[in-house]
Amino acid sequence: MLGRVRGLIVLVAGIGLWTGAAAQSPASAGQGPAPTKNAAAVPLFRDPVHDGAADPVVVWNRARKTWWMLYTNRRADIPVADGVTWVHGTRIGIAESADGGAHWRYVSEADIPVAKPDYTLWAPEVIDVDGTYHMFLTVVPGTFTDWKHERHILHLTSKDLLHWKPLENANLASDRTIDACVFKLPSGEWRMWYKNEADSSKVYFSDSADLVHWTPKGIATTNHGEGPVVFQWHGAYWLINDPHTGLGVFRSSDLTTWTQQPANLLREPGTQPTDRAIGQHPDVVVDGSGRAWLFYFTQQGGEDRDPAVPGSARRSVLHVSELHEAGGVLTVDRNAPAEIRMLPPPMNKKSDMAGAW
Repeated sequence: MLGRVRGLIVLVAGIGLWTGAAAQSPASAGQGPAPTKNAAAVPLFRDPVHDGAADPVVVWNRARKTWWMLYTNRRADIPVADGVTWVHGTRIGIAESADGGAHWRYVSEADIPVAKPDYTLWAPEVIDVDGTYHMFLTVVPGTFTDWKHERHILHLTSKDLLHWKPLENANLASDRTIDACVFKLPSGEWRMWYKNEADSSKVYFSDSADLVHWTPKGIATTNHGEGPVVFQWHGAYWLINDPHTGLGVFRSSDLTTWTQQPANLLREPGTQPTDRAIGQHPDVVVDGSGRAWLFYFTQQGGEDRDPAVPGSARRSVLHVSELHEAGGVLTVDRNAPAEIRMLPPPMNKKSDMAGAW
């Protein structure tokens, strides 16, 4: 498979980066004052292959005892972008942090078999269940100039977060479903939230007892958003998604009925270079200390566009900021240094109620 060969070739180069300087693209030079000793880098990460990192998911790598981040690697550097071809034909990149999430180094492409070389891979969701990693991955059967084609969420498994074996289509509410998030219910079953583009991009949900067979349950939120992430924190369940006007936040006591808070997160651009745009498509980690971290990406247009770099506005980078909760409302100060050192997570990285490993 082309995907396997490409991933293994890049892995050889990536191994050397684990002991070297953090990988950056040429466009990342001169990005403002250096972070303080314990603060996360700004930007947190740039992809050195296409400079199009987006849609991150962060997971603890048990074998390496480091954090791994898998992300959509959009082809932001291609010289001619016919329509949205640059957001298609993508693979999944991997970065690693050995210091609790403050600094990240490029590792490789994920070794994911694809039916044809031009298939598109988006928005991985990864959970760790009984020693096996499960990925729920959006797959588009080709590279296209528009958004009008079918896409499905497929289930894969891995023992090392690098090499993945395919299982099957999750068969959700339609043939235009993307951006899975999976969370374990108090009953022991699993619930998946995802964007259903066949119904005005609303967030739908489906339930499963085995992570393989899914039963559609209906609509979770009626705002038109992508990239839902669900987590349990400070005595409540939270759902954050991306309606392209900052990040919408919903609160629930039962994982079924959701109430939206008035203010979106990251709607106002930040002040630091590379973060002067709305935040998009998040992931959340509740670490072993109970702190919650919001990972997101920003496009490099507007103030952060570099006229010397072709297609600069297509480029995207990753950031992290700490979440805060008071009175049932989530806030984030994206301009404050993210003093991050994530401790290894509980069994469910998205819950401060789960037991330790």
